[in-house]
Amino acid sequence: MTAVEKVAYLRGLADGLNLNEDKSETKMFKAIMDVLDDIALSVSDLEDDVAILSEQIDAVDEDLDMLETIVYEELDDCDDDFDFDCDCGCGSEYYEVECPSCSEVICVDEGIIEEGSIECPSCGELLEFEIEFDDDFSDQVEAD
Repeated sequence: MTAVEKVAYLRGLADGLNLNEDKSETKMFKAIMDVLDDIALSVSDLEDDVAILSEQIDAVDEDLDMLETIVYEELDDCDDDFDFDCDCGCGSEYYEVECPSCSEVICVDEGIIEEGSIECPSCGELLEFEIEFDDDFSDQVEAD
């Protein structure tokens, strides 16, 4: 039974009591019933809105799952033929850095290295970078 149906039932019970319309108690009961009607209608509207939002969230979740599948499949399908510093096959100029705390290998780009540090996504350890230049001017990256 919904809130609207319960309030209608209470209104029927109150009407069945054949209360004197001139008494202040009867006026109060009627005012209470009016407030309950308004509350029940508001609750009903909110339940409808929540159902609509739930359907929309489910649709967005399905779309996100599909998008994640597409993106991660593309990353997995990248060729390993690219001659970059990162061995993950992503085709971009990334560097592999191993976290000294948890041994997680993460890929970072030049911007992150230039910033000087990043938090390890696995353990939260702060990885700090130093750029060293060899005689042939190739960059060497080390995580401290």
